Amino acid sequence: QVQLVESGGGLVQAGGSLRLSCAASGRTFSRYAMGWFRQAPGKDREFVAAISWSGHNTYYTEFVKGRFTISRDSAKNTVDLQMNRLKSEDTAVYYCAADSDLSSIVVAGKPDYWGQGTQVTVSS
Repeated sequence: QVQLVESGGGLVQAGGSLRLSCAASGRTFSRYAMGWFRQAPGKDREFVAAISWSGHNTYYTEFVKGRFTISRDSAKNTVDLQMNRLKSEDTAVYYCAADSDLSSIVVAGKPDYWGQGTQVTVSS
């Protein structure tokens, strides 16, 4: 089992920045690919970003590429999402996710483990 707890959400003006963090506990964190998803009101949950277990490979949806950066710290068992130049359409609940198979996050969008989510609201 892997437990994931997100933090760092909040209210920010358009053009501003937020940094989300996900703390993982349980099984060996360093062997899990990690990712972030989001769900806006009335919409399906969508993939945002992912990072391989080694940290060498990162993936982003086209809607955040160049604005968001995913990173991980295996010593601290955390994965962060730095969000810059935020837009009103980034408003959503953001979920941390983990899976031993990176494709389950990036391709299938069905990771084994989910956090409880953290709200990000961008005011225009």
